[in-house]
Amino acid sequence: MSDIGDWFRSIPLITRSWFAGSIIVPFIGKLGLISPTNLVLWPHLFFTKFHLWRPITATLFFPIQPNTGFLYLVNLYFLYHYSTRLETGAFDGRPADYVFMLTFNWLCIVIVGLLMDMQLLMIPLIMSVLYVWAQFNKDTIVSFWFGTRFKAHYLPWVILGFNFIIGGSFLNELIGNLVGHLYFFLMFKYPIDLGGRAFLSTPEILYRFFPNRRGGVSGFGVPPTRRAAPQEQAGFGAGRHNWGQGFRLGGE
Repeated sequence: MSDIGDWFRSIPLITRSWFAGSIIVPFIGKLGLISPTNLVLWPHLFFTKFHLWRPITATLFFPIQPNTGFLYLVNLYFLYHYSTRLETGAFDGRPADYVFMLTFNWLCIVIVGLLMDMQLLMIPLIMSVLYVWAQFNKDTIVSFWFGTRFKAHYLPWVILGFNFIIGGSFLNELIGNLVGHLYFFLMFKYPIDLGGRAFLSTPEILYRFFPNRRGGVSGFGVPPTRRAAPQEQAGFGAGRHNWGQGFRLGGE
């Protein structure tokens, strides 16, 4: 048990909190301590009864059943792995910026969920984080099923296509990928590569609660630096690893 405790404490703070919530809330529903119907997102209850907790619980909740248990574990792995790599890599020492990224992605996904009557939001948020990681590490070689190897830039779309072939559904992955792309484009691509204005910036209040720090565990990916002149170029993380295992994500 001490080994598990040491491993859990080794997870960076933001990822650890998200990871723990994604275990606690589903098991609360599984054990019947709170009815799962009170944990999912119901737009009409959100708007008419002001069930303001539902966007949060719908992001952490996942129905644990015999036919969904494997999918749930895969989601936990993706959450742990790619969120940890982002928090200790591209966002190392900048927790406020990472919280802002998660908050922006979450708000976009909640808006889409309310408009499209989606009940579960866990997979889209995880996929949005995976997409951002893939952009920071676009030249990293990842391994998929059957020994397939390709650049991380394609990983989110390979998972989407594979899940569509296997299960006939890709909506969760698509929403996550599009939201991740929106964040990366507005925060980095448009102002850095295209010389446009910066539409997104981390609110100062987040720096008060999550001040920048030095040190930490080095991960993968380096965020592009905002430039003053349009002609300056930004680099992305590169390297080789084999963590991008392909699993079926997105079953509803």
